[in-house]
Amino acid sequence: MRLRALLDTDALGLRLLGGEDELERGVRGVMTTDLRDPSRYLSGGELVLTGLAWRRDAADSEPFVRILAQAGVAAVAAGTAELGDVPDDLVVACARHRLPLFAVHESVAFATITEHVVRQVSGERAGDLAAVVDRHRRMMTSGPAGGGPEVVLDLLGSDLDLRAWVLSPTGRLIAGSKAAGPSLPADVCARLAAEQLAASRTGRRGPHRVTQGQTTYSLFPVRGSGRSAPASHDVRETVLSDWVLAVEADAGDWAEERLDLLHGVTQLIAVERDRRDAARTVRRRLAQEVLELVQTGAAPAEIAARLRVAAPVLLPGLGAAPHWQVVVAHVDWDGGEVDGGPVAQALLEEILVDPGATGPEHSDRIAVAHTGDEAVALVPLPAVTGEHDGPGTGILADALLASVRDPLTAGLDGDGRLTLGVSAAVHSAEGLRGALEEARHARRVAAARQGRVCAAGHQELASHVLLLPFVPDDVRRAFTARLLDPLRDYDRRHRAELIPTLEAFLDCDGSWTRCASRLHLHVNTLRYRVGRIEQLTGRDLSRLEDKLDFFLALRMS
Repeated sequence: MRLRALLDTDALGLRLLGGEDELERGVRGVMTTDLRDPSRYLSGGELVLTGLAWRRDAADSEPFVRILAQAGVAAVAAGTAELGDVPDDLVVACARHRLPLFAVHESVAFATITEHVVRQVSGERAGDLAAVVDRHRRMMTSGPAGGGPEVVLDLLGSDLDLRAWVLSPTGRLIAGSKAAGPSLPADVCARLAAEQLAASRTGRRGPHRVTQGQTTYSLFPVRGSGRSAPASHDVRETVLSDWVLAVEADAGDWAEERLDLLHGVTQLIAVERDRRDAARTVRRRLAQEVLELVQTGAAPAEIAARLRVAAPVLLPGLGAAPHWQVVVAHVDWDGGEVDGGPVAQALLEEILVDPGATGPEHSDRIAVAHTGDEAVALVPLPAVTGEHDGPGTGILADALLASVRDPLTAGLDGDGRLTLGVSAAVHSAEGLRGALEEARHARRVAAARQGRVCAAGHQELASHVLLLPFVPDDVRRAFTARLLDPLRDYDRRHRAELIPTLEAFLDCDGSWTRCASRLHLHVNTLRYRVGRIEQLTGRDLSRLEDKLDFFLALRMS
């Protein structure tokens, strides 16, 4: 708004004392201050309201006005309640620095002026931004991409003073406006994503508000513009793949016009989202072709030819053929009425991106196919050196879900499960079929565990741990009860410690001296306890078979 518009508003009680030639200046905001140096709080274009408490004598006016002029403020409005009249030294200083000066009638509160300016400026900015958003939407839907989500986020920052970020469903930071400053901490991103997923699953109407520390965020879902759904649409089909626009503001008291504008912003971001999803088509097709060749038992030479085609697309500029890993994902919904394959595919494409990376382009090196309820990812590795050589060893199941478990658990919301299996790295087409089966076996191990989000890796397939999850529950209970219940009953009646003693004895490989030292017992006391264990169970702990039975019973209990 213009200064002239303020002067023409009788209700504001403003009287011009100087600067008539500058009344076309624009006002971008308002600030009330009685600091002698308020420069740190000024960004330019403000109407500065002051009660003159900073002024002790006439010499104070010149430095105060100079600071305001250097900061680029639009004008000064001085209250007359304290001094009766605006001092002449302030009028002279403002004239010297060509800074318009108003006197505020003592009957008018600064809050009245502030509310009027904020309302007018916000309305004008919203109108300007709406026009810009509409223009960009038309450009992006009919021509090349308009610069990505950052463009519209910068508009929110410059025109509405809103700090905003775009997050993936797992809480990965995709984009942020320049005005947003430093990136959101990873734990805040994960919390916001989890809250959005949980709110979407309950069907609550957005925007959803979340308070983190002293900051309130409003969350707007970003749904693909090409994925419109009928009224019968099941939210589980898309909730785990929708982006979210997080705005640092409380939208609870926003006018409908502003809410409509923010929803328009999400539609604009969705256009870019759909473009990037479309770019995945080639990579998905490559993965699908390789998967079909592997599953149908095609000749290794044919599979190798497909891998040579895929390598330049997934790792452009790579000199040699990479190693490959296979990751299998499965999403199960209670009732089975929702197709889990596309959901697992979208999730796997997101989960395999480095959680510390920003922007969607980092997923360009991941090819994911899906068949039925299963998604299969073909992940190229530039180099694999040794078994313990760090990142070169590829994806580790234990770390894969560490940063995304909480958001995804909120999105699965008690009626869904995500399980993943990870293969070892292979360097040839001949090894790819084995890698696929290895990843599927690992996923079944993960499925046998407790929890909504579970993963298992190839390392676990060479251990007895692989066998235990597939033992039927009734067999588990009978086996452990037969061996361990007599010991538990004895411990409960006599306050003994036979179970801890048994665990320590097995962990020490049956060494009497090491076990006695660990338990801080005399060896004779340890021998007495072991003898009591053997008497109660009818087993002999000097025999390998009986040691193994006890070991498995403890693991399954």
